[in-house]
Amino acid sequence: MKDFKEFLLRGNLVEMAVGIVIGLAFTAVVAALVADLITPLIAAIGGKPDFSGLSFTINKSHFLYGSFFNALISFVVIAAVVFYFVVKPVNALVERRQSEPPPDPSVKRCPHCLSEIPAAAVACAYCTRDVPAAT
Repeated sequence: MKDFKEFLLRGNLVEMAVGIVIGLAFTAVVAALVADLITPLIAAIGGKPDFSGLSFTINKSHFLYGSFFNALISFVVIAAVVFYFVVKPVNALVERRQSEPPPDPSVKRCPHCLSEIPAAAVACAYCTRDVPAAT
């Protein structure tokens, strides 16, 4: 029982469960956005909110391409919503918080071969040329 309890409370498992729950909640929000706002907007512009009735017939074979259009439009809209309202803001936030580490004061670059050498060096150990002393 102790091993099972440790397995259930392991960090990765709990984080994954929280991620799945948040993902399901986010899916419901995006689906509602598409169904309640985006699809009526498409209907207002195009005049037809549901394409599932579109079809054509060739040699008594009935092709229902309207359902494919509905799925394709939903996919594109959901992908755009996720990209512009999740991916772009998160990337901007990560980029803003990310900073370059401060340069190491104990090393400098040789101006001739661009190797890293000790800051106090007056000659490069790699190309043996003289380098200006650190100030």
